[in-house]
Amino acid sequence: MNPIVDEQVEANGLRFAVSRCGDGDRLALCLHGFPECRYSWRHQLPLLARLGYRAWAPDLRGYGGSERPVGRQHYALEKLLDDVTGLIDAAGAREVVLLAHDWGAIIAWFYAMRKARPLDGLVIMNVPHPAAAREAAGWRQRLRSWYMLFFQLPWLPELLLRSRPVGKLFHDTAVHKERFGPEVQAIYTENARIPGAAKAMIDYYRGLLSGGGWKRQEALGMPRIDVRTLMLWGEQDIALGKETTLGTARYVSDLTLRYLPDASHWVQQDEPDMVNAMLEAWLRGAPVPEASQLA
Repeated sequence: MNPIVDEQVEANGLRFAVSRCGDGDRLALCLHGFPECRYSWRHQLPLLARLGYRAWAPDLRGYGGSERPVGRQHYALEKLLDDVTGLIDAAGAREVVLLAHDWGAIIAWFYAMRKARPLDGLVIMNVPHPAAAREAAGWRQRLRSWYMLFFQLPWLPELLLRSRPVGKLFHDTAVHKERFGPEVQAIYTENARIPGAAKAMIDYYRGLLSGGGWKRQEALGMPRIDVRTLMLWGEQDIALGKETTLGTARYVSDLTLRYLPDASHWVQQDEPDMVNAMLEAWLRGAPVPEASQLA
């Protein structure tokens, strides 16, 4: 068994807290979402190490044990993309597979499009391709995404984030609630209450919308992604509808898409055994089983 070890990595001028598992010159870089932290990849890191990867799960800038520059401008999408490049360069690996969930997946989609560094594989969990999401943005999905507009307000969103137990959100919206017990909830709640963390987390959304990050990326275009891609989707996602995934194949040349009917938005934590079985098959180049074959 490869233990998970916490360490500090300097990349793109910042210090990142990274959970590492395994060694070698093949990097599996895992990007978490909101309001998570590197702990969200705890079930996948040992698997990736067993498959021969040096698995890194960093706290993204502003989160957990990583540095928190102050100001919305520091959470512009371009800076987040540069962080990925910095982490890849710091690892010095000959191969890179990028795994990403939620906000990490927004970063990963654009990173694969911009081709700042070569990727040998892309794994996306519960965030649609930006162009597919735009096409599927009907009134129902717009209502589901109300919180993104709320996050554009000053100071109030981070006040609410600090004052409430963030960890309870995971439990209340999960399918397998037993996987999000008090100890798990406490980790996420405590991370959100680190001084400055809540504002940094909300500034991701401000940088994307009112800060113009989305418009700048749209202006650059959304070229077809030619990296081999696995997309895993928990169907019990209260924020993002399954319909946002349906046009993905138009934008990804080599796509494998699997739905998990009994998983929530927190798919890799809610159904870790099923996610890991699909992930292992894909990384080995074997046929990826459907959820019904693993039930």
